[in-house]
Amino acid sequence: MASAADLIQRGQRSQFLTNIKGTFYTAIKGHPELIPSILTLALNDAITYDKASKTGGPNGSIRLSSELNRPENRGLSAAMNLLEEAKKEIDSYSKGGPVSYADLIQFAAQSTLKRTFLEAAIQKCGGNEEKGNLLYTAYGSNGQWGLFDRQFGRTDAQEPDLEGRIPQWDKASVQEMKDKFSAIGFGPRQLAVMSAFLGPDQLATETLLASDPEVRPWVEKYQRSRETVSQTDYQVDLITTLTKLSSLGQQINYEAYTYPVKKVDFSKLKL
Repeated sequence: MASAADLIQRGQRSQFLTNIKGTFYTAIKGHPELIPSILTLALNDAITYDKASKTGGPNGSIRLSSELNRPENRGLSAAMNLLEEAKKEIDSYSKGGPVSYADLIQFAAQSTLKRTFLEAAIQKCGGNEEKGNLLYTAYGSNGQWGLFDRQFGRTDAQEPDLEGRIPQWDKASVQEMKDKFSAIGFGPRQLAVMSAFLGPDQLATETLLASDPEVRPWVEKYQRSRETVSQTDYQVDLITTLTKLSSLGQQINYEAYTYPVKKVDFSKLKL
């Protein structure tokens, strides 16, 4: 049974997360050109995870200049700068302490995906925003984010992750990509569904991925799914994959961002 304190903390975290998503929505709306970079930023922060040593993962270390300036992270500085500005706003209204970079980066990716999903629904409705919102709410993937939202409370690393754990996606072969995904427990299916995270031109990336016989069936499956009204298979599989990726090796603090509630001094109340 949840105690009253547990319920209060859940409410605090939920409200804080709602506010964060609002901040991200506004920030991303003003800079749609940074959407691919935000997705890659989240991928590259998380995919440094090493199962053997249990190090790396989505720990916010990519914010550190020594990591952000590596060749595999080339071109991601503008996205990180945008998130830095969003963090200033988020921290200004946070009652439970500053948001971690680890959470900031992964939830920015979530907000980015939700925006692209919603825009796809609006496009399916001929550009009608009201109908598109209704389509996404009623038939889209909005209700599939529950587990992702609960993974809120990552801790920041204070040192950069080790070098050599991420390929340069724009120069890597499909086999190198498969090997990297395999090292974190993912297969061709997850590689195919995360095509949008691997560079600014998703269709060009998928053309490359489709050259591999193991990945091709999944690329084709998700391309067909994106042609449907709800894009269910594509969106649900992408949410599932991002949820797993964004918590690799992380111990989630489920009390993060909560704060003491001012207690009522009943002795001063007049009966």
